[in-house]
Amino acid sequence: MGLANALDGKTAIITGSGNGIGRAIAVRFAAEGAKVTVAEIEEDSGRETVELISQAGGTAIFSRTDTTDSDSIRATVAATVASHSEVDLLVNNAAAFVFGKVEEVTPDDWAKVFGVNVIGYANCVREVLPSMRKQNGGAIVNIASVSSFIAQPEFIPYNSSKGAVAQLTRCLAMDLAVDNIRVNAVCPGTIHTRATDLHISSAGLDPKEALVDFGQSSLMKRVGQPSEIASGALFLASDEASFMTGAHIVIDGGATID
Repeated sequence: MGLANALDGKTAIITGSGNGIGRAIAVRFAAEGAKVTVAEIEEDSGRETVELISQAGGTAIFSRTDTTDSDSIRATVAATVASHSEVDLLVNNAAAFVFGKVEEVTPDDWAKVFGVNVIGYANCVREVLPSMRKQNGGAIVNIASVSSFIAQPEFIPYNSSKGAVAQLTRCLAMDLAVDNIRVNAVCPGTIHTRATDLHISSAGLDPKEALVDFGQSSLMKRVGQPSEIASGALFLASDEASFMTGAHIVIDGGATID
């Protein structure tokens, strides 16, 4: 069938879709026919994504969502069902970026990074399950990272959380196959997002030089774009990936090939 209109008639909740990778996924899913719920804790950026989708002729609503709060997620699922239909697709993308050496990371830091990046993902899955089961199936795409399986200096909390996302994906795939729910992950490498710009700014680096430098670790000698991650998420969410579950697709320009 190809991927044109690959999600026609599907309903998708995409967390952290106010900017960066999440926004690119929301826009792409809507362009492929999905009715999208922009589940975002930042109201201004979330509504901007909805406006972008609407201007392009797509269908989307905004629902302010804190993935660490089950009541908030349940409200988002209810709003989605009321506005669109039962949930077919979930993309877990909302993330906390906490870095540092082990002696620098506070208990609050650990609680934040695992609360959003791991427990937040699990919370969202738990709350969409009744709707997906009513639909007799669905697809879940977790945004993991190359940090799920490689070590990086002074990245201990973030890498630990993303390693947990990889295992969460495998375990969910095993447990939910009986419900015809597929669970897969995309593992991005260095992607040019708002988080990247904030990291460059906080480190006092020259933006253009930093992006060139970051890209040197990939075989393609550049950083990736959010739209390139959206393509991977689209494939995993679509029926083109109907025999894939528990898988991790790496999109990193070949940076981790060895």
